[in-house]
Amino acid sequence: MAKRRRLSVPDTKELKEIEEGFAAKPSLNPFEGSGVTPPIAQVAAEAAMLNGMTSVTDRAALAKDQGDASKWRAAQDAGLVAEKLPIEAIDPDFIRRDRMVEDEEAMGELLESLRENGLRTPIEVTQSGESYGLISGFRRLVAFRRLSQTDPRFAKIPAFVRQAGTGQGAYVSMVEENELRANLSPYERGRIAVLAAGQGVFSSTEEAVDVLFAAASKAKRSKVRSFALVHEALGDVLSYPIDLTEKIGLSLAAALRSGAQLELRNALVASEPNDAKSEWAVLNAALKSLNQPDKNKSRGGRPQQVQKLTSVALSGGGKVVGELSANEVRIRIQIEDVSVEEAQALLEKIASILT
Repeated sequence: MAKRRRLSVPDTKELKEIEEGFAAKPSLNPFEGSGVTPPIAQVAAEAAMLNGMTSVTDRAALAKDQGDASKWRAAQDAGLVAEKLPIEAIDPDFIRRDRMVEDEEAMGELLESLRENGLRTPIEVTQSGESYGLISGFRRLVAFRRLSQTDPRFAKIPAFVRQAGTGQGAYVSMVEENELRANLSPYERGRIAVLAAGQGVFSSTEEAVDVLFAAASKAKRSKVRSFALVHEALGDVLSYPIDLTEKIGLSLAAALRSGAQLELRNALVASEPNDAKSEWAVLNAALKSLNQPDKNKSRGGRPQQVQKLTSVALSGGGKVVGELSANEVRIRIQIEDVSVEEAQALLEKIASILT
């Protein structure tokens, strides 16, 4: 039979040590209040706190991402984000070009620069159905097309996609770029104003000059109008128009305002100049042969001005504009899709009215 163990009664010191030990341990009774937090509760609290901090961080990051995305979309809509577009998807003849000829030497330099350094300034285009219409960067696009024939790196070109359409904004962008990069000749400035007005983008050549060359001085815009008149009156019979100096162009414009269009045109048609110098000799001889009108003191000696007539809109689109000078009436009909036969019949109709 196992020997029983006798239990001894703890003394006062032992009881005090036991009591202090219980006081140092957390209570296992959930209904008892205690200032000591169980370990599992501490872990849960710390996890909740970290989760809350993560949520704040995530929300801040999300807000920043959303803000950045919004700015990106706004920049893209404004045409400030360059995109790589296939060169075959871009129409270079979307609007009439202001520059008439290209300098092959300058083109060669551009080709070499693109090979070595790539394109630093994207071209500008606008959406046109499934493709894109070129606004500015004609030379860069031509260069990319040449290079793409032997180098696949140039199959796509960086471009800003603007919301310019075919309106005034497209022409302003084109002219501004060429004025900054390589100045247009005086004749090219006048010509593009006439072409833009002829396409109905502007109500008149005068408005086109004011808008396209808004940053120019009043005197410079006046000179552009003079070259616009030269293009309207002589553009189709001039062989070297962009070589006209400012002095020559202003002389021609003054003669045209005095009614010398017919004499100047006849002189140009009868000649076959080999270069700009010989063409100017023909024009100069024609100017000298003209009978200069007497100066009108009331007008400060200025030559007689051409009086513009009120334009007439056509029901099918286009319009008829006219000018009256001392010895002729100039009529221009702005209309598309007219055959040679229809144009000839129109001339005969006008002649029958005047005879």
